Amino acid sequence: MKGFFYDLKQLIKVRLSFTVVFSASIAFLVGSKAQGDVNWVNWVILTVGGLLVTGSANGFNEIIERDLDKLMKRTEDRPLPSGRMTSGQALVLSLLMGLIGTLLLVRLNFLTGVLSVFSILLYAFLYTPLKQKSPIAVFVGAFPGALPPLIGYFAAFKEPFIDEIPLILFGIQFVWQFPHFWSIAWVLDDDYKRAGFRLLPTTKRDKLSAFMVFISATLLIPVSLLPVYYGFAGYFLGTVSLLAGIVFTYFSLQLFINQDLASARKVMFTSFFILPLMQLVLLFDFIKI
Repeated sequence: MKGFFYDLKQLIKVRLSFTVVFSASIAFLVGSKAQGDVNWVNWVILTVGGLLVTGSANGFNEIIERDLDKLMKRTEDRPLPSGRMTSGQALVLSLLMGLIGTLLLVRLNFLTGVLSVFSILLYAFLYTPLKQKSPIAVFVGAFPGALPPLIGYFAAFKEPFIDEIPLILFGIQFVWQFPHFWSIAWVLDDDYKRAGFRLLPTTKRDKLSAFMVFISATLLIPVSLLPVYYGFAGYFLGTVSLLAGIVFTYFSLQLFINQDLASARKVMFTSFFILPLMQLVLLFDFIKI
């Protein structure tokens, strides 16, 4: 049983799943503050449903890439390429997680459920096969990757409506993904090449790829300040976002100048912290409009 849970954790990429659900949960709480009250039961439903849906998408991803995962040191010990789990078992688990997770999210409202299904389809069946074909995969993957805050915000409402808040939350996470994933691709490029993944902008570690990381990191600064501009966050968020953005951009500039692994790792590790930091500060600095 212990071995099964270990393999399940790897199948659903538990750390990635919790990161995704964190974004959705923060957005849910922002949406709740916009209404003046938090429904904690619905927050639990969103958290559990979100974990299941995300785990389902990751499971489908690993089924599709099971033969490619055998080629990479980073993934060769996953349950499918190692033979500890069959494709059939992974498929049943992924389908069950996707179905139960979607049913839970539909209980909150129909739009939340639809967006969750859309995110599974985009991530597993469009982004995943594109990774071997073209660097445009990162652009395509940025859409399902930016849906969690949209899903979380809409989940806070019985009748969701679109205004600038969910769109800006989506936009911040969308832009953040480019320096995040390109820096990861730079660090793991040798391993990715074994599986034929083409994720860097030019498919190789060169000055143009580094420049794209720098430009996208720089773009995150004005995008992260939009909550202040539109009046639903205060100057505390503005200050934190500006300072964090400057640090992120500085490390990205160092990557552009040096084009080395050490600089790429600094961008990558900074990206792990900058998004949740801005999301947490937004939650506590949110101004009801």
